[in-house]
This record gives sequence, structure tokens and C-alpha cells, in this order.
Amino acid sequence: MMKISAAHIATASLSVLLLAPALAAQSGEQAAASPVVSKVRIVRLSEVKGEVQMDRGVGRGFEPAIANLPVVENCRLETNNGVAEVEFEDNSSLRLGPNSEVEFPTLGRLANGGTLSSVRVLKGMAYVSLMKTPNNEFNLLFGQQSLDLPPASHVRLQLEESEAKLAVLDGAVRIQGPDGLVDVPHKKTVTFSMAGSSEPTVAKSVASDPLDTWDHSEDQYHERSATMSALSSTPYAYGLSDMAYYGDFADLGGCGMMWRPYFASAAWDPYSNGAWAWYGGMGYSWVSPYPWAWTPYHYGSWSFCPGAGWGWMPGGGWMGLNNMAGFASLQGPINIPKVPVHSPRLGEPTMMLVNEKPLVSSQITGSSSFVFRRDSAGLGIPRDELGKLSEFSERAVAKGTASTPVYMQAPVSAGANGRATFAGVPSMRRGSAPVAETSHAEMGGGGQMSAGPSPSMSSAPSASHASPSSGHQH
Repeated sequence: MMKISAAHIATASLSVLLLAPALAAQSGEQAAASPVVSKVRIVRLSEVKGEVQMDRGVGRGFEPAIANLPVVENCRLETNNGVAEVEFEDNSSLRLGPNSEVEFPTLGRLANGGTLSSVRVLKGMAYVSLMKTPNNEFNLLFGQQSLDLPPASHVRLQLEESEAKLAVLDGAVRIQGPDGLVDVPHKKTVTFSMAGSSEPTVAKSVASDPLDTWDHSEDQYHERSATMSALSSTPYAYGLSDMAYYGDFADLGGCGMMWRPYFASAAWDPYSNGAWAWYGGMGYSWVSPYPWAWTPYHYGSWSFCPGAGWGWMPGGGWMGLNNMAGFASLQGPINIPKVPVHSPRLGEPTMMLVNEKPLVSSQITGSSSFVFRRDSAGLGIPRDELGKLSEFSERAVAKGTASTPVYMQAPVSAGANGRATFAGVPSMRRGSAPVAETSHAEMGGGGQMSAGPSPSMSSAPSASHASPSSGHQH
């Protein structure tokens, strides 16, 4: 018999509260909009490791990307020496390997409340992992191909100059074959000619890839939140994976049950650090850099509890891209960041950093120790790689820091000269490296894809408004 913890109950209750305003927004909108589709979506860049860029369709081309940027229709996402993940409303996800690029020609909502998502892969490798959500439609585009992926499917697409290989990792995919429609079950690979000069061929196996390990671990991370969401019989799981890993609900005395991030003292506040990101036609959206910082900045409210600090509570309606309504409900000692008064002028940045306080991040020191820092609130801590964080949080808040020995690990593949080479996405592990493991320094480039904050946030100047560089309603 499965034991249901208090955290599960709190998360399930949160799922119920998330569902009600989401359905209300859908039904109200459907009455006034087209019965076929609307453009109200809540899609985010959920993870960034290494060099990742996004073209938000504001006329500036690709700009450095940070986690929690909203993803809107017609924007593009590109990885260089890095990887990225995009999370959809129902916990479905799209993951990009290094040197990959995708665009989002359609992000809409259907009259039945389901979503319509079209993703075009332009180069590189992409994984699509879909939840079993009724009425959702997902269209995968590449070259001259257009594939409708059913719910609960999981595929890997590798786009090369002359051909594309689609590995069906789970579920089934329906393609147009020489004799009509063909259902391709899992554990088979379909090869398409990019020139369209031949019919697709099906191989009865799936070759492994070094990135599969990363994709699998991310899938497991999201499955845990899907399990919690299932307790309330709702598919809605907006960012619950991150909230469950990076914080917890607690009864804060007279303030009631509130969610707080780990590694946050009473001096931390939720709006000291972040960025204003400009989206044409919609204005500025507040983007917080913390890895859990999606749901608490698009739904619910923050309140200050004396003696404990800032906590978040669910309630109210969902805020889409324009999430400035969250500032109106703030209660407590806080310096509310000033909203830019006009759209970016020629030569001005489209993403303006806010640092009311020094940005604190947890991080690796040297090559064998990870240091958790008070008031980092999870920033710099990789997803699901360092075990339970609650005890580290207690020590860091009490003493300023807490540390644990770590080592870096990456999948190994055979090189052209027969020697083992590291490939895929490095991951962090607690403890000392096994004798057979190669050190972090020997992995060459692995550290460039660490799980810390992106350079655009971690190197942010201390000025209140500064730039990392130089649609539709969301």
C-alpha cells in the first residue's frame, strides 16, 4: 500500500486549486473567442544548462536565455554548447541537445479545452515526452514531414543534413508509408529522407544515444509530480516538480500553511532578483531566476510571516505572460521592483535585470565540494542530483553555508581511436568518485554545461536595472 505523506496531500490540494481557475479561464474565453482555437497558453523554458539563446520575436534575433522565460508562438530556441527543456501546461516536455534549434509555429487552445502545439525542429536533436492528457494535440515538424504525436508518446528526433531519424521510445507514432498510414510501435526507429526522395523506412531497434541518460532522468523527475497530481485526478501540474524538490509546505504559526523555498532565511524576499523581459504586443513579463520560480509568479500570492519570512499560498486566477498582477497582493517588507515605463527603444535591451540585493547562488567550489548558501533559495542547485535538500537547508540557514562532497559524471562512449570519451550531459553526484570515474577537470567542456544559473543572471551587475546583453497573449 502506498503511503501518502503530508507533502503529497499539500501538493494534491495545490493541484485542485490550480485546476479550478484554469478551467474557469478556459470556459470564459471559449464563449467569447473562436470555437476552434485561442492563444492563451502557459509554456515556459523550464531548464537551461550552458549556452542557450531565445528569439522572442521582438526584432532583436537570438538573445541569451534564462530559465522561466515564457515561450510564445513563433519564438525560436537555440542551444549551442548547452541543453534546454521546455515545459507545457500538463507536464509534457520538449528537450534539446547541444547545437539544436526549434521554433514554435503554433501554441493554441482548442474549443474542447485541450491544447494544440506545433514544434518545428530545424537542426540537432530533440526529445518529446507527452503526458497522457485527453484532447491535447502535438504536431512535430521537420523537413517536409508533419507527425501528429498521440498522448503518452515519447520520441527522439535526430536531424542530420540528408536524413532524420525518429526513435519511438514509448507509445506509438502514425506515419504515412508507401501503402498508407503505418503505426510504428515503441522500440523502433523511422528514417526519413530530408529531400523527400524516398519513403520512410522502419528499423526494428532503437540505438542508444549518450543524451538518453539525461532525457530519462528528466522524465523521472517530472513523473514524480505527475504521480502527485494524479492523487487529485487532474492533469494540471504547472511547475509542481520544481516546487516539490526545491521547497516544502509548512505551518507557519498564525500565517497558516505556506510554501517556502529551501535555503531562504527570513531576510530573503521573492522579488529582489529577476528580470523584466519584453514581449511585443504584451509588454513586460517578470521572470524570476530560481529553478522553482514559475507557478509562484503566475498564480497565488506571496505574504510575509513575522519570524519566518516570505511564503507563498495558492489562490486566485492564473496570470499569463503579463504577470504584474502579482505585485498588487504583496504584503510585507519588500522593495517592489519598478516596472519599465516604455518599450525598449533602439539600442536598449529587451531584458532588464533587477538586483535589489546581491544575487546569492549555491555552487561547486574546486572540483569536489558543493556549497549550499543561505538565501540562494535553490539558485545554482541542479535538479534532482543532490538528494533531499531539507537537511542541507536547515544547516545553511543556521550557519550561512552547508557543503557536501560531489563529483561529476557523464555518459561514456567509444571514440574513433577506441578510447572511451565522455558524451551527453554531465550530472552531479554526492560522495567521492569511484576509482574508475574520470574527474571533472578531465571531462573537458563538461563544466561549461553545469547546472548553475546562466551567465546572464549570475554575472548580473548590482545596478537595479541592467541588461545581460544584447504576440500573442500568453
